[in-house]
Amino acid sequence: MATLGERQIRWLLAGLGLGCFALLLTLEIVTESDELSLVDVLVDALGILLTIGAAVGVALLAQRMHSQHEEKLALIRDLETARAEGEDWRNKVQSHLAGIRIEMEKQFVEWGMTAAEQEIGMLILKGLTHKEVASLRGTTEATVRQQAQSIYQKSNLPGKTAFSAYFLEDLFAPEMMADDATSRPSEWS
Repeated sequence: MATLGERQIRWLLAGLGLGCFALLLTLEIVTESDELSLVDVLVDALGILLTIGAAVGVALLAQRMHSQHEEKLALIRDLETARAEGEDWRNKVQSHLAGIRIEMEKQFVEWGMTAAEQEIGMLILKGLTHKEVASLRGTTEATVRQQAQSIYQKSNLPGKTAFSAYFLEDLFAPEMMADDATSRPSEWS
């Protein structure tokens, strides 16, 4: 069964309203036993027109509410689908991320880092600034800066960038980057 669009429903209701108006006005004139003046006909026509206009307005409002309800349901379904897909993705990569985290922690232990240094190292790898790390840990920025320097010394890396690159560089292997370059449009190359 073909469904009518919103515009088609409006035209249908307008036509139905005009037909009802003409029919009711004709019935009013034909069934009136007294002589009708032009003012009486206009008053009756206005009353009928207002009644039919209100009915058509209610019908249009009900149709619009139904349409918005359908749109809302479609959005909720789309949102639930997106949430489920996001949850699936997180579940798929969680085991990989857990494995990477375990290996990072092993490397931290191999470098002889304290528990505090390991925590700060992870926060640095997440991209937090010394000020943000200090705020999270309830310490001063100077303390975090000193612990970060200790991390870089123990890892024998010159600083934050090298420390981050040590763990992240292999996630973006040259083969992957080469594949990305060939799949990009020519103006991106």
